[in-house]
Amino acid sequence: MRLLIVEDEKRLAVSLAKGLTAEGFAVDVVHDGLEGLHLAGQGGYDLVVLDIMLPGMNGYRVCAALRAAGHDVPILMLTAKDGEYDEAEGLDTGADDYLTKPFSYVVLVARIRALLRRRGGGSASPVLTAGTLRLDTAARRVHRGADEVTLTAKEFAVLEQLAVRAGEVVSKADILEHVWDFAYDGDPNIVEVYISTLRRKLGAAAIRTVRGAGYRLEAR
Repeated sequence: MRLLIVEDEKRLAVSLAKGLTAEGFAVDVVHDGLEGLHLAGQGGYDLVVLDIMLPGMNGYRVCAALRAAGHDVPILMLTAKDGEYDEAEGLDTGADDYLTKPFSYVVLVARIRALLRRRGGGSASPVLTAGTLRLDTAARRVHRGADEVTLTAKEFAVLEQLAVRAGEVVSKADILEHVWDFAYDGDPNIVEVYISTLRRKLGAAAIRTVRGAGYRLEAR
C-alpha cells in the first residue's frame, strides 16, 4: 500500500513517514501543496495524508483540484485548526476524514486503516506473529497460544511496535514517537510502565530489556 504525505512541518512529516513505514506502508513525503497535487495527480497512491496549511497551494485547494480531476484516492486531512466550520470546509472539498493536531499516532493509523478498508484495499491487514504470540492488527486482538490476552489501546500499540520488529531492539524514543502524541513532552518513563504491564499479561520473558538500547520482543 502506497501513501503520500503532504506536510510542510518537516519534523512531523519525517515522524509520520517513519512510523507508517514501520507499519508496512510505502511512503512518499512532500512539503508543498503544488508538488503534492502533482504527485497525487499521477495516481498510484492508495491514500493521501494532506495538511491544510501548506505553501504553494493549501490543502483545501489541493483536495478540490484532485476531486475535480476525477481522482478518488482517499484523503485524510490534517490541520492545527479546529471547529465545525473548518471540518465542514475540508469535507466539502472532498476529503474523506479529518484529524486535528496534535493527534495520537494510534488514532492516525486507525483512521488510515479504516479509510483503506472502506476503499476495499485494506481489509487484509496482516497478523503479526512472534513465537506463540499473534496480533491481529485489523481486529486489534492478541492471542498467546490458544488464550486471548486483553489489552488496552495503548498497550496494544506498544506491543504492535515491538511485534513489527520482532527480534530487533526497539528504542524507548521510537515507542514514544509512534505511540504517543507527536507533541508529547511528558515523562518518557511512561514507556517502562507499559512494558511492565505487558510483561504481567504476556509473561516476564516475553519482552527483554537491552540495557541502554531499548526492548526486544522474544519469540517464545
